[in-house]
Amino acid sequence: QVQLVESGGGLVQPGGSLRLSCAASISIFNFYVMGWYRRAPGETRELVAEIHSGGITNYADSVKGRFTITRDNVKNTVYLQMNSLKPEDTAVYHCNVVRKSDYGGGIYWGQGTQVTVSS
Repeated sequence: QVQLVESGGGLVQPGGSLRLSCAASISIFNFYVMGWYRRAPGETRELVAEIHSGGITNYADSVKGRFTITRDNVKNTVYLQMNSLKPEDTAVYHCNVVRKSDYGGGIYWGQGTQVTVSS
């Protein structure tokens, strides 16, 4: 099993910043991709950002230029730096990893962390 522990959510004013963290219970070298998804009230879950094992990153158009996904191979943690936050970024953010088949495979989710952007 893979445990993912998220932190860093909270309440922030428009234009502010937050950094989300997702710590994995095993080495991130086990993972093909690590990412962040979000679900706003009444909306479907959407991909926010992901980083592949080779370092390639992808972002939703709505966050390009504002959010940055990075990882720390020593701490087995993936981060989402969120700048210039907007009210429409309000959502529950979930960490997601896809484990390489050579290491057992599987898709795993964190419990979610609430991000609220409001004045």
